Amino acid sequence: MAPQRLPRTLTVTDHDRTAVGLTYVYPVVSRRAGGVSVGINLNTNNACNWRCIYCQVPDLKRGAAPPVDLAKLRSELSGFLDDVLNGDFMQRSVPDGARRLNDIALSGNGEPTSASEFAPVINLIGEVRATLQVPVDVKTILITNGSLVHHRKIREGLTRLQAINGEVWFKLDSATAAGMQKLNDTHIGVGRVTENLGIAARACPTWIQTCVLAIDGEGPDEAEQQAYLDFLGAQLAAGVPLRGVLLYGLARASCQPEAPTLSSLPAPWLAAYSDLIRALGIDVRVTP
Repeated sequence: MAPQRLPRTLTVTDHDRTAVGLTYVYPVVSRRAGGVSVGINLNTNNACNWRCIYCQVPDLKRGAAPPVDLAKLRSELSGFLDDVLNGDFMQRSVPDGARRLNDIALSGNGEPTSASEFAPVINLIGEVRATLQVPVDVKTILITNGSLVHHRKIREGLTRLQAINGEVWFKLDSATAAGMQKLNDTHIGVGRVTENLGIAARACPTWIQTCVLAIDGEGPDEAEQQAYLDFLGAQLAAGVPLRGVLLYGLARASCQPEAPTLSSLPAPWLAAYSDLIRALGIDVRVTP
């Protein structure tokens, strides 16, 4: 399925899922990747099993992804990637300096692993990559809250993901039950997060992705920061093979009721926090 021609040039703040008129596939100029990310949105119903207070999805609701039309996804992904690799999409829609295909990313409007077709989707991506001869250095990224990783079918998908230059970005905004409830509106326990992180990291290269922000002008307090550092230290001590931490701040406005209370933290705060993480012996990439 051929994408529509964009009437505008993409920017790092433009993550419109309908930008090219497709159901599942959308382009993003990623501020973290420094290039084009081809997004795959399996949660076309705006449903997620978490409700992060900084989420930019409008009309977000609780639930799982709807059934995925694999034939349609294959058509959309093949057509769009062909335009990116062999057409003029980069020249007409991407600013100078970002005209590079960085990754194919399972992200979108909810938790992608909630789709019952998750493992077949990973297979499909691998087949499309092979058919179009997508360069081997282009990553296939799963952006996930990690809450469903312990299920067998998800573990199988992660193993397949690893074989197509896969990478997991595993959400961890807080390492306390109270913090996760406040930031992510979830009652998942730290024990489950620990178990699932270990499963993910041993199946596929895994980064922890952490959003830090201010609520009513206040960032994470010292107890929250120390709990997070202690959690990371415990993972290292247990031999969990983490690639590092992706530490980032607010880039776009939240669509959640808490939006008026949220604000970005100053760059020096992020830099100081990243130094504490690096002191543990963990690589950190910071995106304010």
